[in-house]
Formats: sequence, C-alpha cells, structure tokens
Amino acid sequence: MKYIPTIGLEIHCELSTKSKIFCDCPVSFGGEPNTRCCPVCTGLPGTLPVLNKKAVEYTVKAGVALNCEINEFSKLDRKNYFYPDLPKAYQISQFDLPVCKDGGLTINTSDGEKFIRIERIHLEEDAGKLLHDGFGKYSLADYNRCGVPLIEIVTRPDLSSSEEAKAFVEKVRLMLLYSGISDCRMEEGSLRADVNVSIRPFGTDELGTRSEMKNINSLKAIARAIDSEIIRQSEILEDGGKIIQETRRWDDNKGESKSLRSKEDAHDYRYFPEPDIVPVTFTKEEIESIRNSMPELPDKKFIKYTSAFGLNEADASLLLTSVSLSDLFESTAEECGNPKSASNFIIVEVLRRLNDSGMLPEDIPFSGKVLGSLVKMLENEEITAANAKKVLSAMFDSGKDPETIVAENAYRITNDTGEVEKTVIEILSNNEKAVEEYIGGKEKTFGFLMGQCSRALTGRGNPKVIQQILRNELDKRKGGV
Repeated sequence: MKYIPTIGLEIHCELSTKSKIFCDCPVSFGGEPNTRCCPVCTGLPGTLPVLNKKAVEYTVKAGVALNCEINEFSKLDRKNYFYPDLPKAYQISQFDLPVCKDGGLTINTSDGEKFIRIERIHLEEDAGKLLHDGFGKYSLADYNRCGVPLIEIVTRPDLSSSEEAKAFVEKVRLMLLYSGISDCRMEEGSLRADVNVSIRPFGTDELGTRSEMKNINSLKAIARAIDSEIIRQSEILEDGGKIIQETRRWDDNKGESKSLRSKEDAHDYRYFPEPDIVPVTFTKEEIESIRNSMPELPDKKFIKYTSAFGLNEADASLLLTSVSLSDLFESTAEECGNPKSASNFIIVEVLRRLNDSGMLPEDIPFSGKVLGSLVKMLENEEITAANAKKVLSAMFDSGKDPETIVAENAYRITNDTGEVEKTVIEILSNNEKAVEEYIGGKEKTFGFLMGQCSRALTGRGNPKVIQQILRNELDKRKGGV
C-alpha cells in the first residue's frame, strides 16, 4: 500500500430520556415538523435552560461502559456557529472539561484484537434536521430534534481501515444498548458518526490533512464512506494535488461525497462557559453508585456464555447482538435447565422465524420462560422436533402457550406401543413395493418408511420406538422370504 490511512470517529448518540436536555419537550422520533419544540429548545430570547439530571447520569453510564475516567467537575460551554439547524446560533456543549475522558474498547479484526482509545465523551444538545430536496435547490428545517440530549464519543486517531471503524462503532453501539441509555437506532439517527480520514505516505509518521464526513447513519455507509475517501485523497496526491481540511457530506445512494465547507478548528467556534448553567459536580460516592447500578455488559456476558454455559464463541456472539435476544436466551436457559439446548433452539428455529418474517427480537410475542417450557418438552421427548417447530410457529401467530398448543393439536408423543405397532403394520401393507426394495438390500427405503409411519402418527410417535418396531416388522418379513 502506497498510503497509510488514519481514521478517527466522532460518534453521536441520542439519550433515551423522556424529555429534552434543557426543557420539558418530549423526546420521540418522528412527528409533524416543528411540533415538538418550545421557546427554550428553539432559543427564543428570555428563555433559560434547566439541565436534565437523567441525561448527566446516562453520560456517566456511557463513560463506565466505555472504560472512561469520570470527571468529578465538568461544565457546559457555548459553541458558536451559524447554521440553519441551530436557531439560536450556538450549541450548548462541552469544551475543555467533559464528563468523561481517557477510555477505550478492544475490537476484533481480521488481524486480531486492537485497542481503540477514546479521548472524551461530552454531553450536548442535538441540533435540528435539515431536509434537502432531490435537486439541491433548497433545504427545510425541522426543529423537533433540537435539544434532544446527545453524547459525543470522540476517539483518538487509532483506526486504520473501514473494517476497524465498522467494528468499533458496532461495539460501541452494543455497549450503549446494554447500558440502557439509548435505543441506538441508526436508521432513525439516534446513533450516527462523523468520520475523519487522512492518509500519509508509507514510511512516514507525520499525519496528513484530514477531511470529515458528517452524520453517517449506518455501518455499511461508514465503511463505504471511508473507503471512498481514501481513494479520493490518494488520487489527489497521485495527481500532485494537495488535500484541504474540509467538511464533506456523504451521499450513500451515489457512493460519493461532496464538499460542504472548510473544516473549523476549536478556536473557530469561540467557546466560552455557558453562563446560565452551573457546573456539574460529582462525589466519588455518587460515581461509584452509578457504576454499581450498571447492568451486566456484553464482554462479561460473553465470558459467562462461553465458560459457565459452554457455548461456542460464534453462538455466544450471535446471542449478544441484541439485548432482547440475550434476555430471551437467559430466561429460556433458566427455565429448561440446559443452556446449550436453549441456544441451539433459539439460533436455529427462533432466528429463522425472525429472518423469514422481518421481525426484530424485541417483537417476539412470548417470554423466555414460555419458550423454555417448549424446549423442555422437546428435551424430555414429550414432542418431536418436527412438532416443536409447529408449536413455535403457533406461538408466534397466536401467542398461546406451548402446553395449550400441544393439547389442542394432539402433538404429545404417544407411549402406546400398540398404536405404533398397528400403524407400522398398516404402512408396510400399503407400501409393499418399498418393503420388497428394502428386503432386496435397498437400505435407503427404510427412511421413506419411517417418514410414512411418523406422518401417519401425526408426529406423535416416539422416533426411537417407531424405528425399533419398524425394524422388527421388516426383519420378520425378511426372514419369511
């Protein structure tokens, strides 16, 4: 490679508080434009902001989840810039004293593990949203999002590929989801990233001039934007040109970026302390209390799943991709008493149903305790695997519990060997050609006859019992030849 990429990320995450950061306006996605804002969040003269305590607490939780130091003293600042998405022409943010600093996460890449440093996490208000027409002639401003509490997670320039950047954002998203501080829905903009990219010639240490692409809201788009920017900068340098520091807008549909403005540095924003909000202070005891209130995070769960539960790493990682899926697995395993069986059934059957229907894990209409009772019935050979699938389908469609579905459809395995024997003899009588083929040495015919017997018993026959009785009856006919 002729050039070495250097990548830094600024990940913006909206916090799941009930109200905005400085007023009582509701925090919710969508709605008619400019219907969820008030004089405070639109910055009308004479209004005063009041800091949302829960937003500060959630910021600390994010810091704990991302292994940051928590500052006992921090303050809010005014960041001045004149863009249509901020009607008061400044943003209340944090400059030199953020809530969290000096953290990081380990990610897995094709080259192994890599630790990515986090410089800071600061709390701020979100801006509004600009809606652009398809021809680039005008933009409309929707201020519903103004004042939604937001944290910005700023990395050190430790990333060196789109693969690493994608893995890091994915890991951050997972940690924030398990912390319970955000829904992290990238498609709704509650998690998005600004990407800073520079390249330098191989063999040199001095970083190149960076460009920034803002508000990218999908993992695939983040990777595509980085790869495209590396190519763009490489071509400029190859042609003898010079990279300029600028902000660009990534168009994922076209697969290209467009220059928006020259990139500002911190001094361009003319930061100064926010005069209407007192500094944020914590005691060590308060920080420790928040730390102790944290739920179990994915890294710790992964160790539990692979060590205590005996799952392989791939299955453990898959179950941890969603908080709802992880909760479902744990309660299913607790109910059925067999974590491996619970894992296998969820990964093979439940996820197949979700993929086929386009449902999300949080949309599953039954609890892990209910699913655990189904897995237990399967483990105890009360129902066959085929009928367990039918029961699961009915649970999704009707919301009924497994016991009711099994009883209504006579799915429970029969222990009446007389009924099984009668059915086997009847099947053999109706399939004389297959019997002759088996006697003649065509062993594969046995599978056909097994299937016929199981079908006739509507899945209620114990496969082991059917197999034994079928073998006995075929051996009798074979011996009589």
